[in-house]
Amino acid sequence: MSDTARPSVLFVCVHNAGRSQMAAAFLTYLAGDRVQVRSAGSAPADAVNPSVVAAMAEVGIDVSAEVPKVLTVEAVQASDVVITMGCGDTCPVFPGKRYLDWQLPDPAGQGVEAVRPIRDDIEQRIRELLEQIAPEGQA
Repeated sequence: MSDTARPSVLFVCVHNAGRSQMAAAFLTYLAGDRVQVRSAGSAPADAVNPSVVAAMAEVGIDVSAEVPKVLTVEAVQASDVVITMGCGDTCPVFPGKRYLDWQLPDPAGQGVEAVRPIRDDIEQRIRELLEQIAPEGQA
């Protein structure tokens, strides 16, 4: 585990404007303070994808104020679980970390209709992850 008592998860995609933002938002929303959540991109965009903002708003989660962040070695080192989403080999690998690679379509350039199924897939994966790393009732 990281230096805190709670598990820490880092979501990584290329632009940190779609998949990783949705995953981080769902985990933050569902876990509250049970999990420390980070997201980053290997080549961050200037802003979160507007279709992602709209799709998340439909389920009551506001990501409009989020800003894509650059992936750093420090973020990986500080995380217990690193989940990549199409960033290839750009994510540094450190011993003792749990790495997962989620194969998900890229919402870049897609409308809300195309983003919804990606959003729903991510939500289901987040619910399963949360049950593994910080089950309900665990402080």
